This record gives sequence, structure tokens and C-alpha cells, in this order.
Amino acid sequence: MDKILVIGAAGQLGSELTRALADQFGGDQVIATDLRATASSLFPYCRFEVLDVMDKDALGTLVKKEKVTQIYHLAAVLSATGEKNPHFAWQLNMDSLLYVLELAKEQALAKIYWPSSIAVFGPGTPKINTPQFCEKNPNTVYGISKLAGEGWCNYYFEKYGVDVRSLRYPGLIGYKSLPGGGTTDYAVDIYHKAIAKQPFTCFLSEDSYLPMMYMPDAIKATLDLMNAPREAIKIRSSYNLAGISFSPKEIFESISKQVPGFEIKYQPDFRQAIADSWPDSIDDSYARANWRWQPSYDLDGMTQDILTHLPTFFPSQT
Repeated sequence: MDKILVIGAAGQLGSELTRALADQFGGDQVIATDLRATASSLFPYCRFEVLDVMDKDALGTLVKKEKVTQIYHLAAVLSATGEKNPHFAWQLNMDSLLYVLELAKEQALAKIYWPSSIAVFGPGTPKINTPQFCEKNPNTVYGISKLAGEGWCNYYFEKYGVDVRSLRYPGLIGYKSLPGGGTTDYAVDIYHKAIAKQPFTCFLSEDSYLPMMYMPDAIKATLDLMNAPREAIKIRSSYNLAGISFSPKEIFESISKQVPGFEIKYQPDFRQAIADSWPDSIDDSYARANWRWQPSYDLDGMTQDILTHLPTFFPSQT
């Protein structure tokens, strides 16, 4: 029976993915970990352990003691936050991945999941329908570390047979957690402001198109990838993944259909340059062909679902 370890479980992706894994495998087979002890309140349905992923010995001890078979390694310093402390971001993002990959090799773990990002692309990348295989010249430490991580994942598969799988997530949008320091986080915060009936100040220009994805689709894609037969996984660096592409103006217009009188203004900051280096849209045809990926939500469908459910999670904002 599989035993699942989720590293960085309290983040935006982790908090929802851990719940989905508990639903699939059973709460007693899932161990959620985070650096903060206070995060334990998020996981009443499974075990929780405090873990600093940079403590290699503690990580190894936990994996061996609990007979872990699968690791979902989600801990990372994101794009905008990483630019404020690039050396720390590189160290955490790279060293922690290598710790996990070495453990997978040494303990013959069944599967490893590690998320990549559209941040691996850069100014030289085709911006429209960015292909799976193309020039990648990231200009953030987050993107640089993700591109290097993709290379390490492919290396450990080719060299040691580690069954490591990865997705290049676009910007992830959900209503169950607060923004976490990413360049695409405006598309999370804007819904909180709409529910609170407050005007929204966007740190990107109104016509900045970026690839995005609603969290239920991201969770579905992750589980679909991890549940696919080993032989179906043809790409061991990271798969392109697409959901919805839109601009701040378009998400504002979508929200305004549901929240009349909502206001927005645009004050681009340093994150504009990051967004400008990323694609407008993504070609994920390999994911669709290899393991039958298919998103479920468009922009208006996502907006309606978020505005319906967000007040339940953050009632103080209504």
C-alpha cells in the first residue's frame, strides 16, 4: 500500500492537493508536512509533521521510518518573493529537490512529483502557444531554478530509473488560500477584493496576458499524471500544461458581470517585467496525447465558482 509524503503541504497548491490525495489513498496513508507547526490545523483529515526540507537528515529519517513510497515535493520560493532574496531561493529550490531525488534513488521510492512552472520560459521563448520544446532563457531565479530542476528530474530518470513526474504549471487560481508571493497572484487577490467590495489595484498592466489555471483543474492534472501508467509518461523533464489565458482587464470584466460596481486601477511594478518575459498561452498537446489531459473550466465558469465559494472560506471579507 502506498504511503504519501507531501512536502510544503500548507501552500496554495499543497493545501488542496493533500486533501485530494487523502481522498484517494485514505487519510492514514498521507503525511502532510510544513515548516510551521501552526499549519497542523489545516490537516485534520491526515497526519501532520513539522519538517524543514533543508534538514536532509530529518527528511531521510521520516521517509524511512514511515516507509514512504511517494513524495510530492511542493516546497519552493516563488517568483516575486525569490527576486528579493535570490541566493536563498536558489538554495532552497535546488538543494531540497536534490535531497528528494537522492532519497528516491536510495530508497527505491515508487514515484516522485515535483512541480515546474511557466517561469522556465523567457524573453526568447515564443509567446503564443509556447511549444513543449523551445528556447528557454528564464530571467528570474525562480525560473532558473525550475529549469535546472527539470534537468535534474530527467537525469535521475535516465540515470537511475527514478519515476519522477512534473508539470509546468501556469498561474494557479484558487479560493481556499491567500496569495503566496507569485507574479500571477493578482488573479487570486482580485477575487478577495471583489467579495470585500473594495477597489483593486493591479500590479500588472491591463493587457498583460498570462497562462492561468483554476485550482480544481490543476489538482485533476496532477492526479491524472501521477495515476497514469509509467509507460505513458514520455517526458521526464516537465509537461507543458494549459488552462485559461487572460489579461487583468478580462478577469475584471468577468468579475464585473457578477459584482456590479467593482473598480480596478493599474499600477504596474517590478512584477510587470517578470510577466512580460512569460508566455501568453501554452501548447500542451503532449500532455493531451500522452495521458489524455483536458481542462474543465473557462474564465467565466471559474469566476462564478470562486465568487460562490470564496465567502465560505473567508467570511470576514464579506
